[in-house]
Amino acid sequence: MSSEQNERALEDGIVTDLRDRMTYGSYLELDTLLSAQHPVSRPEHHDEMLFIIQHQTTELWLKLLLHELTSARDLLASDDLREALKRIARVKRIQDVMTQQWSVLATLTPTEYAQFRGALGNSSGFQSVQYRAVEFALGNKNERMLSVFRDHPENLALLTTEYERPTLYDEFLRFAARRELPVPAEILDRDVREAYRPHPELVPAIREIYQDPQTYWDLYEACEDLVDLEDNFQFWRFRHLKTVTRTIGMKHGTGGSSGAAFLQRALELTFFPELYTVRTEIGG
Repeated sequence: MSSEQNERALEDGIVTDLRDRMTYGSYLELDTLLSAQHPVSRPEHHDEMLFIIQHQTTELWLKLLLHELTSARDLLASDDLREALKRIARVKRIQDVMTQQWSVLATLTPTEYAQFRGALGNSSGFQSVQYRAVEFALGNKNERMLSVFRDHPENLALLTTEYERPTLYDEFLRFAARRELPVPAEILDRDVREAYRPHPELVPAIREIYQDPQTYWDLYEACEDLVDLEDNFQFWRFRHLKTVTRTIGMKHGTGGSSGAAFLQRALELTFFPELYTVRTEIGG
C-alpha cells in the first residue's frame, strides 16, 4: 500500500489466522484484565474509571516489586550479589514509574472526586496487602497490620510470610558478615519479625565499606543502590501525600485514618538507617 494513502501494508509473514493459537490477548488474559473495572457510583461518574485503573495498575507494579524483592533476597542468601543488584535495579525503575503515576491521579480535582468518593465506602489504600508486604520486605514491619487481613486468609498468609522472613536489609547484612565485615551478632540473630531499628554499633562496618570502596566495591555499590531504593520509596510516599492533600485537603481517609496527617508520619519511617547515619561520619 502506498504511503500516499497513509496506510501500512501487512507483511506476508504476519500471522492473521489466530484460530487455535496462543495470542497476545490470551497470553495476557486481557478478557479478564480489561473486564475488571466496575465503577460503583450511580450515576456512574466519568472520573471513577481513572481512579480504579490508577490503583489497579499500582497493584500490578506492587506484585512485580514483591517478585523482584523476593528473588533479590534469595540471591543474597546464596551469595549472588551481582544478580541481586540486577533485581534491585529493576525495583528502582518500577518505583520511578509508580511515582510518576501520581501525576495522572492529580488531574482529578477536589470537585470531581467529591462526586463519587462517597460510593467507595470504607475501601482504602490502607488495606492494600501488597503494599504492606513490600513495606515488610524492606523492614517496616508491624504485627498489628496482620489483623487488618484476618478475614481474608489468602492475604493474611501473604503478609504473614513476609512478616516472618528476613528483610532485604537482613539478607544484605548477613552477606556482608560472610564477607568478614564486623556486623554485630545481635543484628544477625535479631528477631526478623520486628521492625528494623537503628543499631549504632553497625555504623563502623558500613563506614569500613565507604572508606575503602576499592576493596569492597560490590558492597559499596550495593549500599548506594539500597539508598536509591529508600529515596525512591520516600519520593513515592511524598507524592502520595501531596496528591491526597491536593484532592481532599485535610479530610479523614475513607478507611478511617486521619488522611494526610497519617501519610505524613510515614515519611518518618526508614528502611536502612545506618546507610544514612554513616554519611555524617564520612570525612568528619
